[in-house]
This record gives sequence, C-alpha cells and structure tokens, in this order.
Amino acid sequence: MDKVFNSAAFIAKTTSANHDEFLARRCVWVNGPVIVGAGPSGLAVAAGLKEQGVPYIVLERANCIASLWQSRTYDRLKLHLPKQFCQLPKFPFPDEYPEYPSKDQFINYLESYAKHFDIQPQFNESVQSAEYDETCGLWRIRTALGNDQSTNKREVEYICRWIVVATGENAEKVVPKFFGFHEFGGDIIHACEYKSGEKYRGKKVLVVGCGNSGMEVSLDLCNYDATPFLCVRSSVHILPKEMLGKSTFELATTLLRWFKLPTVDKILLFLASILLGNTEKYGMKRPEVGPLELKSTEGKTPVLDLGTFGKIKSGKIKVVPGIKRFSRGKVAFVDGQILEIDSVVLATGYKSNVPSWLKESDFFSKNGFPKAPFPNGWKGNAGLYAAGFTRRGLSGASEDAIRVAEDIGKIWKEETKQRRRPAACHRRCISQF
Repeated sequence: MDKVFNSAAFIAKTTSANHDEFLARRCVWVNGPVIVGAGPSGLAVAAGLKEQGVPYIVLERANCIASLWQSRTYDRLKLHLPKQFCQLPKFPFPDEYPEYPSKDQFINYLESYAKHFDIQPQFNESVQSAEYDETCGLWRIRTALGNDQSTNKREVEYICRWIVVATGENAEKVVPKFFGFHEFGGDIIHACEYKSGEKYRGKKVLVVGCGNSGMEVSLDLCNYDATPFLCVRSSVHILPKEMLGKSTFELATTLLRWFKLPTVDKILLFLASILLGNTEKYGMKRPEVGPLELKSTEGKTPVLDLGTFGKIKSGKIKVVPGIKRFSRGKVAFVDGQILEIDSVVLATGYKSNVPSWLKESDFFSKNGFPKAPFPNGWKGNAGLYAAGFTRRGLSGASEDAIRVAEDIGKIWKEETKQRRRPAACHRRCISQF
C-alpha cells in the first residue's frame, strides 16, 4: 500500500540519479491508472473505472478517439458482425441502427460512449516508453506532446501505480518488402490510406492480401469500374456472411454451446461449400485447419464474404498468385505471368506496436500480444494490464475491459478503505512537480 504514495521518494531518487534529465521534462504523479490508447478498448476500460470511482487518465497519440476507424478505414466499411456482438459495456447501440452499422455510425456510437461516461483523453500525446521501476514499485511513462507534424515536442513523464495497455492489435500497418518495389513507378498505398475506388476508374489495380480488407477493397474497386487483381499468397477460409438466416458468427457461437470446436468447423465448412461452392477452383485454397481452430490458435480471421466471391466467379475480379517481382508498370508473379498494373493497394494487415515502447518481457511476447491466451491475457505483474489483444474483436475487448476495471477497482477500494479516505470519483487526480 505504501507504494501508491511513494512519489516523494521516487522524485528524490530520480533527481539524484539524473538531475538535469529530470528537470528537462514535466513530471506528473497520477493517482490511479494510465490508459494508453483511446480506441474502443481504452474507452471501455475508462468507463469501467469511472463506475468503480477510480481516477485515471487516457493518453492517445492521435487527435481523436478510435483513430483507426476515423482516419485509416475505407468509406464503404461496415461492422462485419451484428451490432449486439460489437457494443461496449453498459451502453448498447441505438435501436434505430441497422444490424450492421456503418463506419460513420460506429464512430458516432463511440463518441456518444465517451460523452456518456465523460471520458476526455489527452490527445496528440504519444507514449515513447513505459518502464516499471522496481525500487519504488511504480511505472514511469514518458510521452511526447504534439502531433506528427510538430517539430518541437514537449516531453512529460507520468508516474503511476497501474498501466493499462489498450493500443490494440492494429496499431501499425504492415508493409512487406518486394523485389523491385522501387522500380514500379505507379501509385502504391496501404489499405489504411484507401478511401474508395472513385480515383481508380478504368485502371488495373493489384490488391495484395486476401483478408477481409483485401476482399472488400477488391469489391469496392469493381463497383467503380476498375479492374482488380487480387493477390492470394496463401490459403484462406471464405465463409458466407450469413448462414441459415443468422450471421455466421452468431451461428458459430450457438453451435459451440452444443458441439466441440472441430465439429463446428466441419458444419460451417459444409454449409459454406453449399452456399459458395468450391473456392479452390477459383484460386482460393482453404487451409487444412478449420476456420475457428485457425482463429483460436493463430489469430487468423476467416473472410466473411460480402459479394466479392461472386465477382471472382464471374471473372470481374481476377485472382493471381504470389508476387515474384515488380518492374516499371508491371508485376511478375510466381506462376510466370506478367501483368501491366497501374496502382497497388497493400491489404497486408496491421501489427501491435507494444514492443516499441513497453519495456517489459514477461507478459507480452515479441509480436506485441500477451503470452497467455484468451481469456487469461488481461493481467500481468506489478500493475500491468492489457485490453483488446484477444483476437476476438470487440466482444473480446469488452470482456478484457470489464475484468481490468473490476480488478483495479477492487484494489482501489480495499486500499482507500484501509486509509479511511473517501475514494475519488472525478475523472483524474494528478500532481505536477
């Protein structure tokens, strides 16, 4: 319990160790947890802490909440799962929203969520490092204030008992290296920069990656009279968006109550073969492991088809194999064919950025995900928590957030009760040195 109020000792230790460095930055004591990230997971944790009466602060590197949704998604995007599986704790979607809310509707929902729980993140503040000081039993979180265009950023160091990592599974884009990439000369963007197919009318566009984003970008390009070539470099599970009058996700969760996972996989694949046909015939080979098992073991999400596969069957979207090399205006593939291509969209996914700033190796693995599988990957040692790394979408993130908030709230109430002091219930309580 003494660790919570050991800030004076910490400051004395820090200043004596490196006086000039300490005075160069503003130092802030946080009487509660620091939440890193203002996406759905971070907001859900903050709302839970609010209800527990625990003060906190939320740090967000972007200038808005849910920056992935607001700044790095395409216009036609909708939730791939029904809204009841995507809502955050204690705040359902409006009744008038459709079963699959649009991108804008989901952003409005998140903004309403933040307003309802009076969550006010500190924007344009990027965490540079977070490290646990074993001597004092406190976390040291160093940040830089200012947006990406700022040339003169100010540094702040937060000192706190708890840290909640809520930066998510998709913090940074993945851009693979291809031989001759620099020779291509045409437009190359990542899917996070793609908005619509309007600017690609009449053009030949190579979409690299056949996940949900790659499939949907290809469909969008097709709808704008572009000619998409979908690069399928590995096997992939394609499932209909709905089966037997239910969303495929809802059907799978229902079946899992009665059958084991391998059996459910067989049922889903049998229904998919009836509704879609043989995907391998069109260059989309299925993995040997079933879709749910693959998701559970490797985190690879099956593609929920929104109409893309029909375009592939009709020949309007052409499937091509892995890339051998790029050259001026052309792309050579591993099967020997060479195509003239105007533009490239890299639907090559995202990754966690946790290893770049969190100085910790016991709880998080090198790929930026908790080492313990769901549902045990939400709590580490020494006041370290994680939310939103379940590989189970928003429903998994909500489960994490509830556990994190309840655990911190329990500790908070026990310790404040022992001190016979009323628990703070406002948004945050900080002191500056």
